[in-house]
Formats: sequence, C-alpha cells, structure tokens
Amino acid sequence: MSTKLFYSFLKWVAIGPLLRTIFRPSWEGVENVPRKGQAILASNHLSYADWLFMPLGMKRMVRFVAKAEYFTGTGLKGALQRTFFSGTGNVPIDRTGATAAEGALIAAKRVLGEGELFGIYPEGTRSHDGKLYRGRTGVARLALDTGAPVIPVAVIGTDLIAPPGKKFGKIVQPRIVYGKPLDFSRYDGMANDRYILRAITDEIVYEILKLSGQEYVDMYATEAKKLDDAAKASKKKSSAKAAKKKSRPSKPGPTEDVA
Repeated sequence: MSTKLFYSFLKWVAIGPLLRTIFRPSWEGVENVPRKGQAILASNHLSYADWLFMPLGMKRMVRFVAKAEYFTGTGLKGALQRTFFSGTGNVPIDRTGATAAEGALIAAKRVLGEGELFGIYPEGTRSHDGKLYRGRTGVARLALDTGAPVIPVAVIGTDLIAPPGKKFGKIVQPRIVYGKPLDFSRYDGMANDRYILRAITDEIVYEILKLSGQEYVDMYATEAKKLDDAAKASKKKSSAKAAKKKSRPSKPGPTEDVA
C-alpha cells in the first residue's frame, strides 16, 4: 500500500472519523492553506496529539519529522510503529546527534521539493506549561532556502486532551486556526544573516501568538523547562527539610520557678 493511500485510509476511514466523533474538533482558515504546491505549516506545540488534529481539517497530507526510533523498533510493537509512522508520511530523523537540526532541514527540503506540505514546530519541543516560547531559526532558514510560503497555525486545547507527561487527559473540543500565508521573498539571498533569520522567526511566532492567544515567553522552551524543574526540585527539597524538622521532638528547655 502506498504512503498516500495508507494516509488517506487512516485519515478518512480508520482514525480520522473516530477523532472527529469523540473530540468534535473545529478548524478555521483552512482556505489559507494552498490546494497544491509546497508550503510550511508552522505551529505552536502543546501536545503529542497536535500532529493528529492539525492536518485533519484539510484534504492534503502534511508531513512531519519523527524520531528515528519509531522506524527502527523490533518485534510486534516495532513493526506497528514502523507501519504507522512511515505510512502517515513522517520522515525519520535522529534527534540525538549534533547534526539533528541540519538533518531535519534536509528532510524538510526534500518534502517541500516534492511540492508537499511540511509541518514544523518553531519552538522545537512541546510547551510544558501551555505558554508560547521563542522560536528556533530553522523555520526561517527553511523558508528562505526553499521559497515556500509559511502558514502560521495555532492549535488550542490539545494540551488538555494529552497533557505533558500523561498519555490522556480529558475530552475537550480542540480548535485549529490557520493564518494567512507569510511571504519572505524580500529576504532572498540573506539566509546566512542571523539577524534576518531571527527577525523572520520572530514574525512567524508573533503570528502564531495572535492566533493562539497564548502568553509569550522570550526564552527557549527547553531552557524554561530546566528552570522550572530546578525550581520545583528546590521547593520539594525545602518542603522535605521543613517536614523533617517539624517531625523532630522538641528538646525540653530550662524551667523557672515563679514566685
């Protein structure tokens, strides 16, 4: 079975109707996604469920990069993962090495070169607290290198369906909003200028912010999570010390006779 045929089977027969029936998602601005030709869908990232709901409202396939482990597993589970992730058009990428970002860009360029849609999360990882974080400049480089328009996308509510650290939260109605295409052809030939890359990335993230209504934090998501984890660990340690101190029996103090 070809990738596109298997993708259509999952989207319109096996999984898509089930997601539509249970969660009743809504989509706005689908007309902003071109009916044919290359385009980059740049989205905020709240949950591992984002890539299921974001493409569901359009007819076209949206391809993402996925962890290489999903394509190399063994046994029944590994075979099922390989079938699912390759069949849904995902491109394997080793995200552990120093060249992970470059590998992702190469894979994305190949997809866009074939005139397809490529989904990317400028934040680089899921938001751990629902806020929108500073974007990585890979999305800007990709736009300049390929000339593809960038469609800002906001997913809303998926963090309640699949909260960080949990497989499932609760049933809510997610919203997906597609913004108007962004054209960066005015920066042609400037892909090696880091200030231009930063300006383009910030513009894309700002458009996502307007669509999503999230609180913005001018910090990379990975750095923010480390700080939050450190603060939580420190608070937990302090609470444990306080509880231990409270549980100790108090020593009797000197007594005084009162005349």
